[in-house]
Amino acid sequence: MDFELSEEQALLREASRALLSERAPVDLVRVWAERDEDVEPALWRLTADLGWSGLGLPEEYGGTGQGLVELALVAEETGRALGRVPLAPTTLVGRALAGAGSAVLRAQALPALAAGSVWAAWAFAEPHAPWTLDGVRATARCEGDVIVLDGLKTAVQDAGGARWLLLTARQDGVPASFLVDRDATGVTVRRQQVLDTTRAFYEVRCEGVRVSHDRRIGSSPDGIQRLLDEASVLRCADALGVMHRMLELTVEHVRSRVQFGKPIGTFQAVKHACADMALLVHGARAATYYAAMAADAGAHDATLAACAAASHICAAAGEVAGLALQLHGGIGFTWEHDLHLYLRRARADSVLQGDAAVHRDRLCALLRRSSVPG
Repeated sequence: MDFELSEEQALLREASRALLSERAPVDLVRVWAERDEDVEPALWRLTADLGWSGLGLPEEYGGTGQGLVELALVAEETGRALGRVPLAPTTLVGRALAGAGSAVLRAQALPALAAGSVWAAWAFAEPHAPWTLDGVRATARCEGDVIVLDGLKTAVQDAGGARWLLLTARQDGVPASFLVDRDATGVTVRRQQVLDTTRAFYEVRCEGVRVSHDRRIGSSPDGIQRLLDEASVLRCADALGVMHRMLELTVEHVRSRVQFGKPIGTFQAVKHACADMALLVHGARAATYYAAMAADAGAHDATLAACAAASHICAAAGEVAGLALQLHGGIGFTWEHDLHLYLRRARADSVLQGDAAVHRDRLCALLRRSSVPG
């Protein structure tokens, strides 16, 4: 497996970083955090023009047909800049439709998603339940020519302004996903107060929501699990960008902060702490991009790689954040310093799509299964 970025991938990273640096500096992130909007419309329009919204969608529907590596590159830059765009949820819903949606549903939704004229959100997690297929309690039942959906979802990113919601529920005891209009009768969306102020998360309640049978996405539970793995990889990439930026901020600080007539970065204990941060960042980068490349290559260990990356980065993000805060000292706690914005996003990334315990349990189960003969 070739770990070097292609020329096109390197250009994508450079263009994404340049756009976010120019149009989404941290001062604007602070302003956007005080608004009720899910995303910053002007920024989302610019990123859509750059091709982000259709990056992982088929060319026949206006996308560019790129893989998880390209999506991870953009997600990393979004995390690094604390970007307020619905890239990950829209991409995941689009890929679910492209892979298992009906022809009518694909033709209806994918061109709009690829163009960035609308966005979508995936309503999967539920209160007090693990972020796994076993944690799905929402129900879907047939009533004549419609399917009726009931359930409560939590931590649904960017659901407030979404055009569609991909709702995962149990139909006849088996997890399945359904494309639901955000404004459908019976859908209630409530903004949640969360630690991370750089993104918007919602509670979504469905009470007797009626959808036609063609709104059912024809993927199996294994297909939903693959989408969960892709979501984990993109979350890892976002966290990687956050971790890398916290390392940069910390190195800048210890070079300029003077104690006893010397920059504190010259002290051995501080050097060791910065080295520990760098090791965690490099490990996170290797795990994330191996998982993305394995998924794109259809490697036999793609599921293991996604799970290993998630289990590592869920813990590493918290460690890097803790070291960054320690080395910044008291100033790291202040609202005026940028570090707290990254601390909040790192903490959110460490639990989205499941925390370290969830992924480690699944990783152990996968390893046990792979070690059984036959």
